[in-house]
This record gives sequence, structure tokens and C-alpha cells, in this order.
Amino acid sequence: MSHTLYPLRRQRLQRSELAVPASNPTMIDKAAQGPADYVFLDLEDAVAPPEKEQARRNAIQALNDIDWAAKGKTVSVRINGLDTHYMYRDVVNVMEQAGDRVHTLLVPKVGVPGDLYMVEALVNQIEQAKGYATRVGLEALIETALGMANVETIAQFGGRLEALHFGVADYAASMRARTVNIGGLNPMYPGDQWHASISRMVIACRAYGLRAIDGPFGDFSDPEGYRDGARRAAALGCEGKWAIHPGQVALANEVFSPTEVEVTKARRIIEELKLAEAQGRGAASLDGKMIDAASEKMARNVLVIAEAIAAE
Repeated sequence: MSHTLYPLRRQRLQRSELAVPASNPTMIDKAAQGPADYVFLDLEDAVAPPEKEQARRNAIQALNDIDWAAKGKTVSVRINGLDTHYMYRDVVNVMEQAGDRVHTLLVPKVGVPGDLYMVEALVNQIEQAKGYATRVGLEALIETALGMANVETIAQFGGRLEALHFGVADYAASMRARTVNIGGLNPMYPGDQWHASISRMVIACRAYGLRAIDGPFGDFSDPEGYRDGARRAAALGCEGKWAIHPGQVALANEVFSPTEVEVTKARRIIEELKLAEAQGRGAASLDGKMIDAASEKMARNVLVIAEAIAAE
């Protein structure tokens, strides 16, 4: 193991992340009562320009009126992009009026670390000015060719950054990729055309202590398609996925939750290795297969998620 280590910056249960347009207060109220681990109030793509200011006011009111933490949820706000004139007012108004109630800000279309620096500088100053005891985290959407080209340096940003998300729709547009729908597979491609990009983002996350989250699947009438996409993302190391429809939340929770069988096996691995250690052995056998120190690390990953779910 290298002497250079980047521990996980912040553990949060993030199996399902429900996207909610902040222009719709009814949908916000329903999201607060639903089963999603994470809810982000969207000020960006889901909100038309004439509705931006009202959506911002709605988000601030929802942050102040709803006790999201008491409902077992992390609440985030997706601000508008740095290439718009809405972004600075999103950060200033949300932070000044509800900065002690929001858990993270989701920054879209991050292309270079300086994008995060700008948001972090504003957040730092407002928290100091307001005297907040809380600390708002940042999450970055990797959804452009520039962002993916710089994903390793973005992951190294440090500061408040906690997670990277793969924004497949804008990424497909940026790459000029041919695709059948948001997050869907192109039948002309021999496999999963998003595999390499998600894998690269996950590697950057795990190298530098960030959570890795998969983005949306647009066809909410295709639950099996959603499950398949979530399973592929989980196999690559993502720990959660967006839901653009409430019906997708249960699917994400299902896929990204370890089963009872997996939890039981993880505990057995740890027990067997403890017994082996007591006998002076570094490896052991379980169900006809060798297990060793790497097996214990994998088992503990399973148990961390299981314990976080139980705590909720």
C-alpha cells in the first residue's frame, strides 16, 4: 500500500438520489416524504429561465420549512452553471438564507478545478459572515468532455468536495455520441458505451476519497433498463444512482443495498480471518474459496453500507 492515502472525505448514504425541480413545491413536499436517501432541489436543467428566481425562492423555503435530516435524508441544491448569470445568486441566496439547512451544493458541468474554487470561495465567505456552525459540502457533476478530460485533477481539488456524479445526458451531447435515450445503451455498440467514462470517474473518486454516483436513466417506463444500468454502475464501484422519477427510487435502493446473504457472508469472512490470524495464518478458506486481507476489505465495504442503512 502506498504511503500516500486519501481516506473517504465524508460518508453519506446515497443509494438513491431523487431529482426534484424546485419550480414545483408539490413535488418537493412529496420527495420529503418519500424513500430516497438523497434529494436534490434542481435550479438548473429542470427549471425554465422564466422560473429560475421563483424556483430559487421555493428551494430556500423548502430548506427552512422541512427538517430533511429528521426525515433521514440528505438535501442538496443543484445550482446553475458557472457560465450563466444565475449561478452567483443561487449560491448567495441559498447560503445566506438557508446555509445552515442545506447539506451540499451540486455544481453542474464542472470542467476544471477552478470551477469548484469559485463556488467554494463564495460558500466560505458566507459561512464566515453568517457565523454558521454547519459546513456545506460540494459535489461535482462530470458531464462534459472537458470535465472527463480533467476528472483526476477535479477529484484532487480537496476542500469541501465530497462526490462526483456522472451526468450522462449532457456528457453524451458533449461527446456527440449517438444514443437511444438518457442513460440508455446504443444497440449498435458492442457493450456499454458509458463503461470507460464511468470507470474513469470511479477510479478518480476512489483514489482521492470521494463518493461515486451514477446519473439519470431517462426512460422511467423501463424499470428493467434502469436496474440493468444501476447494476453495471454498482459493478464498477458506484454507490448510488439518480432517480428522475419517484418510481425509480425503490429500484436504486434495491440495487445498491447489500442483500442479507451478502451481509452474512461479509461477517463470516471477517470471523474466519480473525480465527486464521489467531492461528498464525494470513489466509483462510470459506465455502471452498480462499479468503485473505483483500477479502476482509471487500467485506468491510459491504458492512459499512449495511450499517448506514440500519442507522437510517
